[in-house]
Amino acid sequence: MVERYLDVIELKLKPRFSDAHKFESIMKKYIEIPVEAVERLVEGKYVEGSLHRDAWTGKIVFNAWTRKGPKHPKDKLIKKLPWGWVKESVVRIKVHGSYPKDLGTAQVMAAIDRDVKEAKNALIDRELINFI
Repeated sequence: MVERYLDVIELKLKPRFSDAHKFESIMKKYIEIPVEAVERLVEGKYVEGSLHRDAWTGKIVFNAWTRKGPKHPKDKLIKKLPWGWVKESVVRIKVHGSYPKDLGTAQVMAAIDRDVKEAKNALIDRELINFI
């Protein structure tokens, strides 16, 4: 079974150069691998990392790279507008609007004003619901 923190894997290495027939014995090396990397190997997934010799212990150690960053929560939709939305993130309130060009300048300006008014009303409603 896999231990809690480290697992030792036995590798049998053969030399790859032209005089390999002179070396009949097989070298055995033990490598310390983190449990998460062993679990990924058992699942059949790739594990990228660096393989090096630890200067203090003299053991060969595999250090798996963690490529995925921390996950942040999705923004919560407060109000869906006719040509946009109002969302709440952990730090900000986001208002987005995208209007078609064929409306004309006056109609786009009126739509922006209407959407801003709706966004403000949605924020007021959200505050009232949260405090009541």
